Amino acid sequence: VQLVESGGGSVAPGESLRLSCSGFGFNYGTYSMAWFRQSPGKEREGVAALYAGNGDGRTYYRQSVKGRFIISQGTDKQTVYLDMNILKPEDTAMYYCAAEEGRWVGGDARQYSFWGQGTQVTV
Repeated sequence: VQLVESGGGSVAPGESLRLSCSGFGFNYGTYSMAWFRQSPGKEREGVAALYAGNGDGRTYYRQSVKGRFIISQGTDKQTVYLDMNILKPEDTAMYYCAAEEGRWVGGDARQYSFWGQGTQVTV
Protein backbone atom coordinates (compact mmCIF):
# COMPACT_ATOMS: atom_id res chain seq x y z
CA VAL A 1 0.00 0.00 0.00
CA GLN A 2 1.31 3.42 -0.96
CA LEU A 3 0.00 6.68 0.49
CA VAL A 4 0.50 10.03 -1.22
CA GLU A 5 -0.26 13.20 0.72
CA SER A 6 -0.77 16.74 -0.49
CA GLY A 7 -2.19 20.05 0.65
CA GLY A 8 0.05 21.32 3.40
CA GLY A 9 1.24 24.91 3.58
CA SER A 10 1.53 28.05 5.63
CA VAL A 11 -1.57 30.00 6.67
CA ALA A 12 -2.57 32.67 9.15
CA PRO A 13 -4.52 31.80 12.32
CA GLY A 14 -8.21 31.39 11.61
CA GLU A 15 -7.70 30.27 8.03
CA SER A 16 -8.35 26.86 6.51
CA LEU A 17 -6.44 24.12 4.71
CA ARG A 18 -7.41 20.85 3.09
CA LEU A 19 -5.08 17.85 3.21
CA SER A 20 -5.49 14.94 0.81
CA CYS A 21 -4.26 11.38 1.07
CA SER A 22 -4.59 8.99 -1.84
CA GLY A 23 -4.07 5.30 -1.18
CA PHE A 24 -2.87 2.82 -3.80
CA GLY A 25 -2.65 -0.95 -3.68
CA PHE A 26 -5.25 -1.81 -1.10
CA ASN A 27 -5.96 -5.54 -0.93
CA TYR A 28 -9.05 -5.25 1.23
CA GLY A 29 -12.30 -3.37 0.71
CA THR A 30 -12.24 -1.74 4.12
CA TYR A 31 -9.45 0.15 5.81
CA SER A 32 -8.84 2.63 8.54
CA MET A 33 -7.30 5.83 7.24
CA ALA A 34 -6.09 8.49 9.59
CA TRP A 35 -4.16 11.68 9.98
CA PHE A 36 -1.50 12.04 12.64
CA ARG A 37 0.71 14.99 13.42
CA GLN A 38 4.04 15.54 15.06
CA SER A 39 5.86 18.70 16.01
CA PRO A 40 9.49 18.94 17.17
CA GLY A 41 10.01 17.50 20.63
CA LYS A 42 6.52 16.04 20.84
CA GLU A 43 5.08 12.59 20.32
CA ARG A 44 3.06 11.73 17.26
CA GLU A 45 -0.63 12.22 18.00
CA GLY A 46 -3.80 11.10 16.29
CA VAL A 47 -5.82 13.90 14.74
CA ALA A 48 -8.68 12.16 12.93
CA ALA A 49 -9.52 8.75 11.50
CA LEU A 50 -12.14 7.26 9.23
CA TYR A 51 -13.24 3.70 8.51
CA ALA A 52 -13.01 4.06 4.75
CA GLY A 53 -13.56 2.07 1.57
CA ASN A 54 -16.61 -0.06 2.18
CA GLY A 55 -16.31 0.49 5.92
CA ASP A 56 -19.13 1.92 7.98
CA GLY A 57 -17.75 5.45 7.99
CA ARG A 58 -17.15 5.67 11.70
CA THR A 59 -14.78 8.45 12.73
CA TYR A 60 -12.39 9.45 15.45
CA TYR A 61 -11.33 13.01 16.29
CA ARG A 62 -8.83 14.33 18.72
CA GLN A 63 -10.64 16.45 21.30
CA SER A 64 -8.71 19.61 20.44
CA VAL A 65 -9.84 19.51 16.79
CA LYS A 66 -13.48 18.55 17.25
CA GLY A 67 -15.73 21.12 15.59
CA ARG A 68 -12.84 22.48 13.50
CA PHE A 69 -11.52 19.52 11.47
CA ILE A 70 -13.53 17.18 9.26
CA ILE A 71 -12.29 13.90 7.80
CA SER A 72 -14.08 12.57 4.74
CA GLN A 73 -13.74 10.11 1.90
CA GLY A 74 -13.65 10.89 -1.80
CA THR A 75 -16.02 9.27 -4.27
CA ASP A 76 -13.18 7.02 -5.43
CA LYS A 77 -13.10 5.57 -1.91
CA GLN A 78 -9.31 5.65 -2.02
CA THR A 79 -8.78 9.29 -1.12
CA VAL A 80 -9.31 10.75 2.31
CA TYR A 81 -9.49 14.45 3.01
CA LEU A 82 -8.87 16.43 6.16
CA ASP A 83 -10.55 19.82 6.11
CA MET A 84 -8.92 21.95 8.76
CA ASN A 85 -10.79 25.11 9.74
CA ILE A 86 -10.15 27.87 12.26
CA LEU A 87 -6.51 26.85 12.36
CA LYS A 88 -4.50 27.76 15.42
CA PRO A 89 -0.74 28.10 15.93
CA GLU A 90 -0.82 24.93 18.02
CA ASP A 91 -1.96 23.02 14.92
CA THR A 92 1.48 23.60 13.41
CA ALA A 93 3.09 20.23 12.76
CA MET A 94 4.09 17.67 10.17
CA TYR A 95 0.92 15.83 9.24
CA TYR A 96 1.10 12.16 8.25
CA CYS A 97 -1.49 9.97 6.57
CA ALA A 98 -1.72 6.36 7.72
CA ALA A 99 -3.69 3.29 6.69
CA GLU A 100 -4.50 -0.09 8.15
CA GLU A 101 -6.37 -2.65 6.06
CA GLY A 102 -9.36 -4.71 7.02
CA ARG A 103 -10.16 -3.33 10.48
CA TRP A 104 -11.04 -0.23 12.47
CA VAL A 105 -8.19 0.98 14.65
CA GLY A 106 -9.13 4.60 15.29
CA GLY A 107 -6.44 6.99 16.45
CA ASP A 108 -3.84 4.53 17.76
CA ALA A 109 -0.66 5.05 15.74
CA ARG A 110 0.74 1.69 16.84
CA GLN A 111 -1.99 -0.12 14.90
CA TYR A 112 -1.23 1.42 11.51
CA SER A 113 0.96 -0.49 9.06
CA PHE A 114 1.29 2.03 6.23
CA TRP A 115 2.43 5.64 6.40
CA GLY A 116 2.87 8.54 4.05
CA GLN A 117 5.90 10.81 3.99
CA GLY A 118 4.17 13.75 5.64
CA THR A 119 3.16 17.27 4.71
CA GLN A 120 3.99 20.37 6.72
CA VAL A 121 1.28 22.62 8.11
CA THR A 122 2.37 25.95 9.60
CA VAL A 123 -0.07 28.34 11.25
